[in-house]
Amino acid sequence: MPHKLWIAVNGILIIFSFIYIWFFRPPDSSLVILARFLAQIAMYLFLININMYFIFLVIRKTSVRQVKIRLAKFSRVMMKWHIPIAAIATTIIIGHAVINLIEIAPIIGFNNLKLISGYLAMSFLFLTLAAGYLRHKKSSGFRRKFHLITAMAFLLVFFLHMFIPI
Repeated sequence: MPHKLWIAVNGILIIFSFIYIWFFRPPDSSLVILARFLAQIAMYLFLININMYFIFLVIRKTSVRQVKIRLAKFSRVMMKWHIPIAAIATTIIIGHAVINLIEIAPIIGFNNLKLISGYLAMSFLFLTLAAGYLRHKKSSGFRRKFHLITAMAFLLVFFLHMFIPI
């Protein structure tokens, strides 16, 4: 049952973010529209990576053997893509940030709440990447937990940034 709730939350988040970004934001220059598109692509990629935690949680908690087997096979394939997805999403989000710093920041000010939350989100993203790098080099319980905590903190700050109006 919790996995159905998690899937529903992910689906609602994707739909809601699409509607919010494309229908409730005023039209801007083509570069700002490109920045929005990049942000949306990066969001999907980050969600794929963050959902790996949920897959591992279901594997640990479920008592249904077939579900464990199926998810374990799926997670083996997905973990091979975890680092490349993170690298691609980070590159995309840096493009989003650069465009907005060039196009939007001079207009609204570099200390606008939207931009401050973006700076904070980027900080947590780089902290998560550093924690992931350390975990990749030498895995331990502390490094696994630190990477997980920084990833969840990044997710929260990222959502805060996404829904703060300009």
